[in-house]
Amino acid sequence: MLVLALGDLHIPLRTHDLPSKFKKLLVPGKIQQIVCTGNVCDRETWEYLRGVAPDVRGVRGDYDENPALPPSLVLQHGPLRIGVLHGHQVVPLGDTEALSAVARKMDVDVLITGGTHRFEAFEYDSRFFVNPGSATGAFSPHWTPSPPTAPKPSTLDVSAAPSSPKPPAEGETPAAAPPPAAAAEPAPTTTTTVSSYPPNPIPSFALLDIQGTVVTLYVYQLIEGEVKVEKISFRKNA
Repeated sequence: MLVLALGDLHIPLRTHDLPSKFKKLLVPGKIQQIVCTGNVCDRETWEYLRGVAPDVRGVRGDYDENPALPPSLVLQHGPLRIGVLHGHQVVPLGDTEALSAVARKMDVDVLITGGTHRFEAFEYDSRFFVNPGSATGAFSPHWTPSPPTAPKPSTLDVSAAPSSPKPPAEGETPAAAPPPAAAAEPAPTTTTTVSSYPPNPIPSFALLDIQGTVVTLYVYQLIEGEVKVEKISFRKNA
């Protein structure tokens, strides 16, 4: 199952629309579910997302005015429990231990949050934490251009992929990832998160290919006018 995770759009408060290069990739009929981490802010964008996927879920951010949006939600995908939260409720914002405490309280295997406008994906305490960043690269008063003093721990498999692929069909290897035979060597194992720290937020979203206990995440980032893609894998412990 393909799940698109995105949030912190702030349309039209801080920007006018999703980047056109992102919209070209979000082809209707390819993605089964969309999960919004909050701060979408306008009805037109919600309607656009419903045209991309038949199942759109979302939580309320600190700038959303729709009272019908829940503060959090839990989705069940086979053996995986996935929690969704905007992230402004996490103190300190984006803190690993605080996120871990929320994941334990929600009893989830994967926790998707926003709030920082910075993409992150890492494994901690046998759980997978995903922040898809801001899909529009909207301004955030919490943005810091310098990396944190200590990287978040991770044992995730991270590998780069060619730019500007279209989202794959369910069960297919996304075009972003080269076939195994084309890889010169196995993907390396990293001990840091996949993050960049420019002066302003990088527009980004995440596509999760969920197959049983395995989540293959593709992060799409718009860097210097080009879409760059990286792949990260997580497997739930038995």
